[in-house]
Amino acid sequence: MSQPRPATRMPPQTDKPRRFVFVLLENFTLLSFASAVECLRITNRMLEREVYEWQVVGESGETCVSSSGAVFALDGGLEELGRDDTIMICGGIGVQAATTKKLLAWLRREARKGLVVGGLCTAAHTLAKAGLLDGKRATIHWENQDSFGEEFEEVILTKSVFVVDGNRLTTAGGTSSLDMMLKLIADDHGEETANAVADQLIYSSIRTDQDTQRLSVPTRIGVRHPKLSQVIQQMERNIEEPISPSILARDVGMSTRQLERLFRRYLNRSPKRYYMELRLQKARNLLMQTDMSVINVALACGFASPSHFSKCYRAHYQTTPYRERGSQSTRQPA
Repeated sequence: MSQPRPATRMPPQTDKPRRFVFVLLENFTLLSFASAVECLRITNRMLEREVYEWQVVGESGETCVSSSGAVFALDGGLEELGRDDTIMICGGIGVQAATTKKLLAWLRREARKGLVVGGLCTAAHTLAKAGLLDGKRATIHWENQDSFGEEFEEVILTKSVFVVDGNRLTTAGGTSSLDMMLKLIADDHGEETANAVADQLIYSSIRTDQDTQRLSVPTRIGVRHPKLSQVIQQMERNIEEPISPSILARDVGMSTRQLERLFRRYLNRSPKRYYMELRLQKARNLLMQTDMSVINVALACGFASPSHFSKCYRAHYQTTPYRERGSQSTRQPA
């Protein structure tokens, strides 16, 4: 099959290939890693020469297991890299446990050379733990946003699908690796090359760093009612300091009783109940993904007292926050 050739001006063929070093963490997300590598492979094919090369390494230097159970043979361990290399940390489930002291020491050492360092899926946590995102914009998978924001206040956290801030790259996981790699390819070899790669991937809607990672509120709840969406957005933005139903109703131009009927009709629960479930969901994320005390989790989710928090948590999840925290060592986080 003949291949379409992008009409972009190509660098001289004597140029040294740009090398990516993918660092696989235990339980890494396969989709994020594969999406990034495939973009590089297809670019080489489109340009009919090797403009990119890559290496897959990990702390063990031998094998690494993805979150899907697939086992990958590694090209090597955490060795010294060249100054022109680009590091891509590939995270996934349990990124906190996978971010070891050895990995952090290696990452800090290599970053001091001025290398471009990226974090795919949850690996923004690893970059932040190493201090590489201080004062920089970054993103991480939406399930990890609550815990990340609490732990790394010095990082400017966004909800974008990917972020490029200087020599630091982060993605939100899933197919967002495609979008970021296409951006890098466009920077290196022109937009037409990036578009040709996307076309080969049957990827018809390339997102930018201005796109957010989550579905819109109407799509998520399956209801297209503008005032209901506005109220839910307000609730999601104000978890630590909950807003009363009367103020929420007033802000969208309706009475408290009308708001109550709206929630009952479309969501089969009261505004107060829905708001409580949002706060408890955030609390559970913080309990499972951080070392925050139960008291601090309660305060971060708008509960004035630990006893009230524990009572509400037990009623919703049939267990107490303390037992939830104690059981997390035997389970993998979401």
